[in-house]
Amino acid sequence: MKPIHTVAVIGGTGKAGKYLLKQLLLQNFHIKLLHRKPETLTLDNPLIEIVKGDARDYDAIHSLLNDCDAVLSCLSQPVGEPTIFSDATRNILKSMAAHNISRYITTAGLNVDTPYDQKSPQTQFGTNWMYENFPATTKDRQVEYQLLADSDIGWTMVRLPLIAQTDDISEVIVNLTDCPGSNISATNLALFMIKALSGDEFVKQAPFIADK
Repeated sequence: MKPIHTVAVIGGTGKAGKYLLKQLLLQNFHIKLLHRKPETLTLDNPLIEIVKGDARDYDAIHSLLNDCDAVLSCLSQPVGEPTIFSDATRNILKSMAAHNISRYITTAGLNVDTPYDQKSPQTQFGTNWMYENFPATTKDRQVEYQLLADSDIGWTMVRLPLIAQTDDISEVIVNLTDCPGSNISATNLALFMIKALSGDEFVKQAPFIADK
């Protein structure tokens, strides 16, 4: 796997994304950050280049990914807007192919199903609850997974329980078939994603992670 120096980040100012940005900067990555309203940001770091745009806009994604070595996403659903995940994923996959980028790591909830799952009653309850309360976005997340599974890129979809917005660092449990806990530190998530950039252990897989 080629060295990764510059990463494109989508969803980098949300409850998980801001911790990802922090850890990327601590490790001296160069970052290209997509944001719809960059004029509202107070980020001032020479390692960050902000690209204005929406993940639904292919031209914005194509500009974002230019000169990047990998893509990281903590994209969340904008309140009151049409579902975003599958549209964004189509744009990301198309642009990655055009820019010859092979590594993509994204996040999702525990509600996403894979053919390999053996979900516990608790995890299945959470999945069912999402379908009952957020049917459109939950179905769109499943479409996102299928787009990745059908692609040729080196993707990883990290499936998560509740995110705790904390700087706490602890041992992380990883499971490919069921969610192993009820919470994940946002910092632990960020470190897991960054570590996965340089390894191939979870390529083309959708691991669940949780704090031990």
